Amino acid sequence: MAMRYSFSPRKRNLISGLSVTNRLIIVNLFFYLVSLLIFKVYGEGFFLRNVALTPSLIIQGKSLWTLITSMFSHLLLFHIFANMFSLFFIGNFLERIVGRKRFFWVYIFSGLAGGLFFVTSGLIFSNNIPGVGASGAIFGLLGVLAVLVPYSRIYLIAGPLILILAEVVISPFVPVAFASTFGIIVNVLIFMMIFAIFSFNPRIRKFAVPVELRMWLLPIVAIVPLVILGYFFPLPIGNSAHIGGLVLGLVYGFYLRRKFPRKTSVIERHFR
Repeated sequence: MAMRYSFSPRKRNLISGLSVTNRLIIVNLFFYLVSLLIFKVYGEGFFLRNVALTPSLIIQGKSLWTLITSMFSHLLLFHIFANMFSLFFIGNFLERIVGRKRFFWVYIFSGLAGGLFFVTSGLIFSNNIPGVGASGAIFGLLGVLAVLVPYSRIYLIAGPLILILAEVVISPFVPVAFASTFGIIVNVLIFMMIFAIFSFNPRIRKFAVPVELRMWLLPIVAIVPLVILGYFFPLPIGNSAHIGGLVLGLVYGFYLRRKFPRKTSVIERHFR
């Protein structure tokens, strides 16, 4: 007797069709809005105790959950935009290489490592400035890529970095009103540069000052100038969190190379 089977395709909703990277971006954007609401409704003190990562509280064994909440929270529009812009390109690239599960956990553990480095740095240098942001997790992704595909070509949008460095150097030596106006101009120019990179016109793309780098060099270029400047000027940037995330990413990248030598060498050759 012949039997007929009918198969109906699995229904996929909008969320299930997204990459883990894009889901993380949605979560970060949601937390950004929630962070703004918490800050406005409950005040700065509540936000610092319950959302932001404050070194002194962690050292006392308090507010330990902020190791997680801080890595999904942002307060400044430019901060969330820059981080999610980076996560979209770096994350989707790495996720295709290592798979969804590995990608998700390296993101989480890189963020945690960044938070622990941030707390340790606060303890060593007696610095109790709170921090928020996904930068530690993103630098962890960069670390994995730097090991797995070190010779892959990538473009660093150098224009925004140059402007940020100029703002940091100039602001302490000019009147507050001028520094504030200059900061607004810098932010506008940075947004213009980021959108310019997507232009089909090569002349417009040059406005963003794209610089071609090998993947292994990108974390160095992204961290070292800010670390050096941090010794001379107060920066609103958690360099220690960046370093912590990067270290974990490098360690995990070398672990993958050792465990899967054939697969990782094929991947490296493919992206040369």
